[in-house]
Amino acid sequence: MTENWSLYHPEIPEFLRRLAETPPMTRLRQVGMNCGCEYTAFPQFSGWAPYSRFDHSLGVALIVWHFTGDVRQSAAGLLHDAATPAFAHVVDFLHGDHLRQESTEGRTAELIGRSPELQALLGEYGLTTADVADYHRYPIADNDSPQLSADRLEYTLGDLRCYGFAGEAAIRAFYEDLTVWRDEAGRPELAFRTPETACAFTEAALRTARVYVADEDRFAMQALADLLRGAVGRKVLTEDDLYQTEPLVIQRLEADPVSAAQWRRFRRFCRVERRMDRPEGGIWYRIPAKLRYIDPLVAGRGRVSRLDEGIRQAQETFLATDFACWIGVP
Repeated sequence: MTENWSLYHPEIPEFLRRLAETPPMTRLRQVGMNCGCEYTAFPQFSGWAPYSRFDHSLGVALIVWHFTGDVRQSAAGLLHDAATPAFAHVVDFLHGDHLRQESTEGRTAELIGRSPELQALLGEYGLTTADVADYHRYPIADNDSPQLSADRLEYTLGDLRCYGFAGEAAIRAFYEDLTVWRDEAGRPELAFRTPETACAFTEAALRTARVYVADEDRFAMQALADLLRGAVGRKVLTEDDLYQTEPLVIQRLEADPVSAAQWRRFRRFCRVERRMDRPEGGIWYRIPAKLRYIDPLVAGRGRVSRLDEGIRQAQETFLATDFACWIGVP
């Protein structure tokens, strides 16, 4: 989703370009943003534009640079996904952490610390591993949900384009309306200048959020997590292999007869059914999802949910999403 980069900032600063060319970052060109769903045959996932963790990471860094001009914060934004495994949050499902989605962040400092290329560049720019290994320190880069941060902004704008929900003009209108304001605790936060644009963005973001918790999305991620768990258990893969690229992991799966058959079945998934009681046979899950949404600030006016009753009700409906049904394939 490199099409958005020039919108975020007219050019890529040299320090970000050099950091992005290191091996830990270039690996992310072959790690997708959509957690394996794009490999299935579900109709709603077909036709998605390519969107990698590298695209997202450099986008986050450019947003942070655009609004702060700070090397340290921008580098932290760039490196925040450096330790993301193949299929991304599928590994959270594998580790039983899919509601928090924090398990995939645990290796970030370690990875940065043992990369000679990153260490050399960080030293050249007067930065340390501690400066850049935790982007949560910098509220423009990341903050608590449902506030707006560069991370949430980038994947929302990226997914709006990836899913075909919004074109260039709409995405540009959202971005160009942004400024930096202060949140309720006095910390800097990205905010919209106009209520109309803020409301339109919030509704669009909620549309992407519904994709993240759709039956097909949850089923695909859990099914792929189970496939990977079996492959690791049979020593077809190691945990370290999951921190390589998706093509490498797929190559290992396809080299094993059992895993290859499971992978082919995963690729053919095209429809899920709902049942109140778990049927006999088939693959069935009853699994909740992390409910991600954004309630941005309007400069000088407060949160969108306080300004628009319809949006507040839509958010409440989303947060009350019922995951009680079994979803699966007979």
